[in-house]
Amino acid sequence: MSFGPAYAIRLINDDSAVPQTAAAAVTSDADLLDAYSQAVIRVNRTVGPAVVSVQAVSGEQAGSDSGVIISPDGFVLTNSHVVHGRDRLAVVTNEGDRLPATLAGDDPATDLAVLRVHSRDLPYAQLGDSSKLQVGQLVIAIGNPLGFASTVSTGVVSALGRSMRGVGGRLIEEVVQHTAPLNPGNSGGPLVDSRGRVVAINTAIIAMAQGIGFGVPADTARRVLGELLSRGKVTRAKLGIAGATRILNRRSDRGLDLVNERVVEVVGIEPASPAADAGLQLGDLIASVQGRLVQDVDDLHRFLAKWPAGRPFDLGVIRDGREILINVTPTAS
Repeated sequence: MSFGPAYAIRLINDDSAVPQTAAAAVTSDADLLDAYSQAVIRVNRTVGPAVVSVQAVSGEQAGSDSGVIISPDGFVLTNSHVVHGRDRLAVVTNEGDRLPATLAGDDPATDLAVLRVHSRDLPYAQLGDSSKLQVGQLVIAIGNPLGFASTVSTGVVSALGRSMRGVGGRLIEEVVQHTAPLNPGNSGGPLVDSRGRVVAINTAIIAMAQGIGFGVPADTARRVLGELLSRGKVTRAKLGIAGATRILNRRSDRGLDLVNERVVEVVGIEPASPAADAGLQLGDLIASVQGRLVQDVDDLHRFLAKWPAGRPFDLGVIRDGREILINVTPTAS
């Protein structure tokens, strides 16, 4: 009887005592973990050398954030809020080389900027297709949080199609929300998929929250990048009005065939602007644009962001209790 415990121990340690399904699950989990680790290692080896520290100085204030080299001849993508209004700029490469940088273009409305460093044959990352991202997909953030260079963190895409406000109040559309931990200093660094393609540029976190980070999508970055490099700025269609969201008064507007709950009231008009030339008046209520419903100023911004300057369109306007169409031709801002 004294051999009982030893026998029991032998049975527990015996592989034959482990159900085959459980053993397969253990093996499968190990394989998955190894594949996950290998993906992160591979991405870091591929993209990590292209991630730089962006050093921006203005007067006595200095900051250190992140950026990513996107071409071998020295174009660096980062956030506008990292470099906007700064006097001196430089990037520090993954190998520790400090390179003076100049601002090639800046777009505060999307919080994106492009720097140029005069060097050749630099390691660089490729922009991916952010429209193909899926919720739950593995993403990897690389940057310099709190000054710790070449820091890698991982997470998943937690939501798509978010909107957030840029400088000046315009919405940045199709923002990627993810769970890869971010800290101050990650701004401007890349969010990368498992194939090493940049799918977003990290731009913001929510203070006091965990696992809620945001990135400007690569598709937006690609469009903005093209305009910044060709023109030095992003042009957008402009009406020249100030607007305020107003709730429709169903009693006074019951004679109108509208589905709107809200409209945009014209509260300011710039002299010699497209709006002034078209005959818009203070107090006009904009209910539609080119047949599309308008319920707030953001709806107008969304439309104007995609509509080419110089191409006319119709505004559906409520004036003196009736709806009229006003044709307006926006200019480039």
